[in-house]
Amino acid sequence: MRISTTIFLTDETITPVRLARELEQRGFAGLYLPEHTHIPVSRDTEHPAGGPLAREYGRTLDPFVALGQAAAVTERLGLGTGVTLVAEHDPIALAKRVATLDHLSGGRFTLGVGFGWNREEAADHGVVWSTRRERTRDAVHLMRALWAPEPTAYEGSFGHAVRASEAWPKPRHGAPRTLVGGAAGPKLFSHVTDYADGWMPVGGRGLTETLPVLRTAWEQAGRDPKALQVVPFAVLPTPGKLAHYEALGCEEVVVQLPPAPEREVLDVLDDFARYL
Repeated sequence: MRISTTIFLTDETITPVRLARELEQRGFAGLYLPEHTHIPVSRDTEHPAGGPLAREYGRTLDPFVALGQAAAVTERLGLGTGVTLVAEHDPIALAKRVATLDHLSGGRFTLGVGFGWNREEAADHGVVWSTRRERTRDAVHLMRALWAPEPTAYEGSFGHAVRASEAWPKPRHGAPRTLVGGAAGPKLFSHVTDYADGWMPVGGRGLTETLPVLRTAWEQAGRDPKALQVVPFAVLPTPGKLAHYEALGCEEVVVQLPPAPEREVLDVLDDFARYL
């Protein structure tokens, strides 16, 4: 089972270049970065985990810029977003950004798709909260039209439309590996089965009960049962947890690193290296 990592990289933490080099040197499989463009200080939305919002949320680096640096100094390390808040982007511009990073990294990019939890952040992007999931689905389909081998038009909802266009570079494998993040449920699983390669359950709890439901929905959608990928995300690892995920058929787990300066992060990496 591959062990990847995620971290809130900020202006106060270890740098993307230093972290990427250390991850590849130690044999970790990948680096996934979260996204928040900004955190309005006046907000009513509580974080799903509860409690005060941690400092790093308002200081997060742009994941695509940071991953571009990571790509330039590595050869094998997987690179991904955990997650991209797709509804907050212009999908035509996002399709270009994703394809460029995937192309320049040699096909190492994974697009983590998320719907967000912060209503105020989304509202500043013009996102109507109740439509964010379907707005995301529509945007992903538009991006896939731009990644198609031949010029392909797409006209959807939410103002998403593009004419048949030349749009290069293309992702190395037709489309980047795509994983949908979020809590189990029919709405989320409909996105996984529609346009993704799998699911990134945050924390990885309850998979024994939810995985059979997803697998049933996946097969009912006509997807290849062997192709479904489930990648537990932001996990604090223990030998028992990792053995459980492997027994469930998970081929990759993403462990959580602290949003900390270099020495602290490297100490945690050294500890986590025992799981490789």
